[in-house]
Amino acid sequence: MTRQHIIEEIKRLTLESIGKPPGQHAFSNETGIKKSEWYGKYWSRWGDAIREAGFAPNTLTVAYEEDFLVEKLINLAREIGRFPVHGDLRMKAHNDTEFPSDTTFGSRLGGKSQLVSKVAEYCRQKSGFEDVLRMCEAASPKSKSDKGPVEGLESVENIGIVYLIRSGRFYKIGKTKSIGRREYDLAIQLAEKPTTIHIIKTDDPDGIETYWHRRFAAKRKNGEWFDLSPADVKAFKKWIRIV
Repeated sequence: MTRQHIIEEIKRLTLESIGKPPGQHAFSNETGIKKSEWYGKYWSRWGDAIREAGFAPNTLTVAYEEDFLVEKLINLAREIGRFPVHGDLRMKAHNDTEFPSDTTFGSRLGGKSQLVSKVAEYCRQKSGFEDVLRMCEAASPKSKSDKGPVEGLESVENIGIVYLIRSGRFYKIGKTKSIGRREYDLAIQLAEKPTTIHIIKTDDPDGIETYWHRRFAAKRKNGEWFDLSPADVKAFKKWIRIV
């Protein structure tokens, strides 16, 4: 991993975020470049890497308090009329430079069930948040008996899959409800047997698919097929589950 490659990736992500440099965790999640690949080798602090790339470090990225992030979620929920999903957070951060990146919420507050739980807890401790509590209840995963919110269980009907499939030298990035069915359909159409490389389970398959299509736009060959490098594949495989 070269110093220049890391700098170029910082510049790319900053451009995609309309001038907001990525935080250390967000950078690692987006690129697959681990801290060990630059820490103590090129820089001793992430802020130094940001400065070398030509930007001023965003100190708030690592200094956000949980209540601050929860309040941002509450404001967004009231703005859109429901509890935000990952795509809502990404879109808001893209359009509002003062809104934290979507990866900041995940790294500080956890997955979707944790986000819902923490927002609900915050609202119960204060008055005037009954509307947001109702949104939390609607967004909370339910048990099979539907007796109430159960931590860690997702509503299956709301979960989709964004997949990376390889056939020959090219890769397809698409979305589906059933990866097995999609692989079968492609096998009928393609001369070379397709192989599933990685899947991302998410409650926002449209948004996640669009993100990867845009990120690899320069490598698009035909439709949803791309000519990806090993580094591109590695970056995709860093995304495990977004719910």
